Amino acid sequence: VDRFLHSYSLVAQDLPAEQLQRLQELFSSAVEEHTRLLAQVQGATLVPPELESRLGSLISRFQLYLREARAVCTQSWARFHPLRMLGGCTLIAASCLLCYVASELAAASDSFYRSCLLYPLLWGLMVAVLLGLACAFTQEGLDLLLVSSWAAAASQLGFFWHWWGQHPKRARLAGSQPPLASIGQRQRLQAWLGLAFPMSILLFRCGAMFSDSFVVAEARVAPFLLASLVMLLVGKLHWDGRLTVPEGPRQQLLGFSSYRREIWYLLCLVAMLLVCVRLSGFFHQCREEIPQCRPSLFLSPLASLRNTRAKNLFYLLCVALLAGLVYAVRSWLRHYGNLNSSDPLVLFVRWGFPLVVLCIACYWAVASSADDSLGKLQELVQVAVVAFPWAVYGLASMGLLLLLCNPMTVFAKDTRESAGSIVTPYLGVPSSEVDFLHVIPQIYKRMQESQKSRLERGSCKATIAAYGLGSVYSAALVIALTLLGFLLMLLHSERLSLAFLLLFLEAFVLLHIHTHARGLAGDAEPFSVPWYAVISWLLAASQFFYSTGHQPIFPAIHWNAAFVGFHLDHSTNLLPAVLVGANTFASHILFAVGCPLLLLWPFVCEMPGSQKRKPRKEHREELQEVEEHMMEMRLRESPGKFSTALLHLGLKYLFVLGTQLLACVCAAMILRRHLMVWKVFAPKFLFESLGFMVSSICLLLGISLVMRVDCAVSTWFRHLQLR
Repeated sequence: VDRFLHSYSLVAQDLPAEQLQRLQELFSSAVEEHTRLLAQVQGATLVPPELESRLGSLISRFQLYLREARAVCTQSWARFHPLRMLGGCTLIAASCLLCYVASELAAASDSFYRSCLLYPLLWGLMVAVLLGLACAFTQEGLDLLLVSSWAAAASQLGFFWHWWGQHPKRARLAGSQPPLASIGQRQRLQAWLGLAFPMSILLFRCGAMFSDSFVVAEARVAPFLLASLVMLLVGKLHWDGRLTVPEGPRQQLLGFSSYRREIWYLLCLVAMLLVCVRLSGFFHQCREEIPQCRPSLFLSPLASLRNTRAKNLFYLLCVALLAGLVYAVRSWLRHYGNLNSSDPLVLFVRWGFPLVVLCIACYWAVASSADDSLGKLQELVQVAVVAFPWAVYGLASMGLLLLLCNPMTVFAKDTRESAGSIVTPYLGVPSSEVDFLHVIPQIYKRMQESQKSRLERGSCKATIAAYGLGSVYSAALVIALTLLGFLLMLLHSERLSLAFLLLFLEAFVLLHIHTHARGLAGDAEPFSVPWYAVISWLLAASQFFYSTGHQPIFPAIHWNAAFVGFHLDHSTNLLPAVLVGANTFASHILFAVGCPLLLLWPFVCEMPGSQKRKPRKEHREELQEVEEHMMEMRLRESPGKFSTALLHLGLKYLFVLGTQLLACVCAAMILRRHLMVWKVFAPKFLFESLGFMVSSICLLLGISLVMRVDCAVSTWFRHLQLR
């Protein structure tokens, strides 16, 4: 120990010199006493009677030296504040409880949210101001962390105080209702069972944080829990009898049940999800705790490939995937009528998206062949390596600005009968057969439009057709996610675009599984997102953190992302930190921004068969009573419920995020003396905390985008009424 402290003090200066001097004196005096005792014993024929007491005193001096040496090292190397740790865990636990309580509240009034959310926030600000003034008057140093903690605690106490004050009122109102004990107990039991299986998956996820082996193997734990959750969802639907049609006399006689046709589509979606989960395992980074692991070949850039043919094949595959993503997004927007208008945002989707793909493809081509370029072209290549990423940054920023300024992708058309000619002029070569083929369909179409126009005027229906209005919220989110996906793919190596394609595909499959599971379950509350959907969404985000080549350790950080679009060095640390952070938490960003799709997607996927058919009447009355597919415009029927649903969804997302963070913080606090604390638990705590911050900010941005679209829709309706 003495030799180590002497060698360490020559290299590092964090141990106090006076304490090292005192330890050296204590050790030297003990060694001298030990030497004297050895000399006295060796030179004497008889052992002195006081030798035992002197040996006990010497042992005590050596133990004192070891205790003080440990105290000096602990004071410098492992300074823990257990009281503050406990206070931090308490604050996070109270925040999680607050999110859960607020998310489980039914449609509450505005006054309730004002008293339970706004007033507690004012309480916290008041406590922060008072503590700041107290520190200023007493001339003590302002501990910003302590002041913020007390302000958070005051706001949480205010929330629970107001909530508990209104809890007895709700209980009395519930007690005054007619007694339906059996039905109420059955519904509560089904609700608890529906909550138990996703929460059990979340509990397993949090419990794995306390094991260094599970943290090291988390790249396989998160996909397994996601697949388990989806399979449990299918099992629960089968257990509840939602997958079979009601039994008739014949089925009861034969003793078997027939399954619904929708079950096969759901099983296909589950199979696609399992395939995506399996394929995502090909993009994992290795940790040094697993020596037999080999990192994925897809993590290295194309420039590292020496085989020219393999390099060209991978390059063409990556560019084809980018083009396929643009084609899929534009096809989806065109299918729902969001590409019919001539607004700047729609024009950008038509022409800007292919231009972004072209710039990314050119950057990949230049970056992958930069080492093989000729000397005369070296300067041009260096300029292109910087110019193409900046072109992508500029185009993506322009698209996001257009999305914020005017997020409407709706085309309004006046369907009233015009006084124009019935047939548009034919400009082809005149011939009788072609003329008839041109004229007859237009006459028939015009007759249909005239008949429909007269019927609509008779029934006093609107004469404005709005294309894309039923998916206006989702279209804005899809456009934003596509632009963010382009930026994040640019910051990764070329072949990781395959992982991003899997990410978008798996998110699409999860949304459809959620939609069809709700349809099969017959959920009567369309404005509520179930817990299993939120937990599966976050498990997918954790899964693709590892499937984009990351690990919660510092050697696995992709530092080269800081120099995408930059040459040599930066003038500030802020911009490279943003680029590296966006590269590291790419999956957190995409899934947090796309979280409102969990609420919107069931409305977008509104099927014709989901509407109840009316009794058969006369032709004109039947036309008047056909229920139109309003899709996302059903959210506009009750704006209060829409806002409450967004708030509940955000709180549920924050609850699951906060629960994972709480487990990670508790693991780091309890295992702070563990052998692997600095190797496993502390880095995991840091990455989980940063991921929580990034996800919370991006969740707020995603919900803000939906609210911005809602304001634009309100303005559009006001302008429409003025026509």
